[in-house]
Amino acid sequence: MSLLLTGIAELTTNDPARGDGHSDRGDALLGVVRDAAIVVSADGLVEWVGPADEAPDADTRRDLGGRAVIPGFVDSHTHLVFAGDRSAEFAARMTGTPYDGGGIAVSVAATRAASDDELRALVAARVAEMRAQGTTTVEIKSGYGLTLDDELRSLRIAREVTPHTTFLGAHVVPPEYASDRAAYVDLVTGPMLDAVTADGSTSLAESIDVFCEPHSAHAFDGDEARTILEAGRAAGLALRVHGNQLGPGPGVRLACELGARSVDHCTFLDDADVEALAAARGTTVATLLPGVEFSTRWPYPNGRALIDAGVDVALASDCNPGTCYSSSIPFAIALAVREMGMTPAEALYAATAVSARSLGLDRRIAPGQPAEVAVIDAPSHLHLAYRAGVPIVRALDL
Repeated sequence: MSLLLTGIAELTTNDPARGDGHSDRGDALLGVVRDAAIVVSADGLVEWVGPADEAPDADTRRDLGGRAVIPGFVDSHTHLVFAGDRSAEFAARMTGTPYDGGGIAVSVAATRAASDDELRALVAARVAEMRAQGTTTVEIKSGYGLTLDDELRSLRIAREVTPHTTFLGAHVVPPEYASDRAAYVDLVTGPMLDAVTADGSTSLAESIDVFCEPHSAHAFDGDEARTILEAGRAAGLALRVHGNQLGPGPGVRLACELGARSVDHCTFLDDADVEALAAARGTTVATLLPGVEFSTRWPYPNGRALIDAGVDVALASDCNPGTCYSSSIPFAIALAVREMGMTPAEALYAATAVSARSLGLDRRIAPGQPAEVAVIDAPSHLHLAYRAGVPIVRALDL
């Protein structure tokens, strides 16, 4: 049965052609329609979008009571398959202990010790928590197993809740390989990668990622990262990179050179990094993760400078047990507006349209698109940043 959603005070379509003629720059970016309606088909696709007084009939009708509707958030960087607790590490950082990536080993040990059913329940709870905050699409990385069997089971469990899975065997070098890093790189690019992609079109991952961070003794340098990414690309996986998180480094320019879909963090950039990202517009997205800076006390990336330079900027949560145990995209949006110089419209667009692009998706509210939408208990998207910390947005169950 078709469904008419009406009573929409403000509809963000992410389709500039759908805007209703207001001159506001944010309206133009977001394709805002006021006093709007949406018709959803029986198979869950958007059938019609426009002014409510022009809406066609549908089998059923739901009045949203003057609320705002937006495309569902696309959380394009998460680490949801983990067990254990690192709250003490957070407390230590708040009193001056710097983050260097070493705490990942704590999560690796806890995740290896957890059963499949325990991990499955933890992931399901985290995804439900995300939907309760407006996220309808999520990418999930492995990376807390770091053995062949544990990486495979992490990806299998992630696959149960999303098709957007990323092989992150190159998260850090596990303790058992600390004295032979080359052997671990060989494991990641050989037996692990072979097993992940063994079934070709039904590969357990659509992407490969690497923590390229010379400032951490636990992560991978530029040469190691290149080896890992080139092996993943040869195996048919899309590329993603953790880059320039703890200091200047090769991650951003390596990602742009190799045509990665996204390079994430981008906390420490020089002019050449920004130029590379601008030149890679349309191919490589800079995904900013402000919840990490909040949780580590590192400086926030300059989102304003990146956008002004012509860089494609996305926002994601980086929900993980160590550096950002938050699943809230509204929190990331509020931080982007308050701390990174982005406008509310730019932040919303980054967390929907651009983050979707980094996963090879198109996130608009337009005919033929999946009706993956979220509802704000307020008349405008501005309330996402204006009412920071208040649970006013949720994914709409149709």
